[in-house]
Amino acid sequence: MRFMPFTALHPDLGRLDATLPNLGGGLDWSQVHKVRPRVPLVCPECAWNLHPKVSRYGVRFFCHDPGRPPSCEMSNESWEHHMLKLEMAAAIRAAGWYATLEVPAEDGSWRADVMASSVDGAHRMAGEAQLSPITLDDIAARTDRYVDDGIRVCWVSSHERPPQWISTVPAVRVCPPGEREQSWIVDDGLAGFDFAAGRWVFREAPLSEFVRWALHGQLVPVLSLPRYRRVDRVVDGKQWRFRRSLWWTSLQSVDDQEKHEAMRQRQEAAKAEREARQKKREEQEQARKAEEAERQRKQREEESRVHWEKVHRQWAEEAAHRARERAQEDARLAQEQAEREERERQALATARTWWGQLSPQQRTELFTAVTEYAWRESNLRVEIPEKPTTPSEYAYGVPVYALGKQRPLYGVVRPCPSLVASSP
Repeated sequence: MRFMPFTALHPDLGRLDATLPNLGGGLDWSQVHKVRPRVPLVCPECAWNLHPKVSRYGVRFFCHDPGRPPSCEMSNESWEHHMLKLEMAAAIRAAGWYATLEVPAEDGSWRADVMASSVDGAHRMAGEAQLSPITLDDIAARTDRYVDDGIRVCWVSSHERPPQWISTVPAVRVCPPGEREQSWIVDDGLAGFDFAAGRWVFREAPLSEFVRWALHGQLVPVLSLPRYRRVDRVVDGKQWRFRRSLWWTSLQSVDDQEKHEAMRQRQEAAKAEREARQKKREEQEQARKAEEAERQRKQREEESRVHWEKVHRQWAEEAAHRARERAQEDARLAQEQAEREERERQALATARTWWGQLSPQQRTELFTAVTEYAWRESNLRVEIPEKPTTPSEYAYGVPVYALGKQRPLYGVVRPCPSLVASSP
């Protein structure tokens, strides 16, 4: 169901306001309601004829005559929108300010649901009941138009869920009363800063009190600093986390947030300084350890170098000693070899002289005599070599072997007497 505007244009008195006792023009409601002839009233928005009416709840308003333009915004407001505007107007008047409904800008750039004006006319604040969907860009642009004209503004939503724009522009969410005697309650968009906890806390207040505080400057819209934008809240027994960038809050909370942020930054700066000092100490300690490790490494390298120099020197000395011993041994062996060769040469010369004393005939006779002796005395047949040899081990005598399988040595014929002692 859609309802009608609260204001109408009188041909002589100008704008009439159905929410005011004298309609804002010095008239009593009875002077326009159900009078004949009708007072000529028109809609401020579409200029269509209006006539006064009273709802079954006793709310006074103006109703379009049949055939109104369907585009008239003032005739398309819901009952909730209608009542929220009335509540805001009543709260403004209770705070000692003037409240005017459905106020347009001279250039048509805005139209306030309710315009609050201070008694001296120096200050104005628009109250906008925003129940229909609107984009963030649109609501920001509409807010800027108010600001450009030096008018403060507060957007009000009564939806069950907070609108997206509640953190984009100065705004609150309100809960409508359950009973007619109860008050509208601001339950979102209003907060206080808990300095001890370092966070924003949701606050609730009757709409009438919120309006009074806002008009008198006790509440101001303030940006929540990035550090404090996440806010916890219990809703229907469940813990929820909300993100809020803009609040209505007290000047004390504004100051507390700034002080807490300054304190936090000091603490973080002090922490960063401590961490920097700690890091520097750690780096210095690491450098010291690295230097000590390098010193120990060099010391170990030097000790290893000295050790291996000693080992290599010892090895060289041992090798030189072994070389000397080998040289001495080689010299000794060479000398012994030379001596042996000399002895053998002398022995061979002696043997040749010894055997040279016999003629071939005598040698034959000697071997024949040995053969006969062996047969006669030992009944052995001995073998006389065709070419007798004179081995040095037999003192250069001729070995004679008995005939048979084993061929045992029978004797040595004519060894050199001077060489017998040196023979094995």
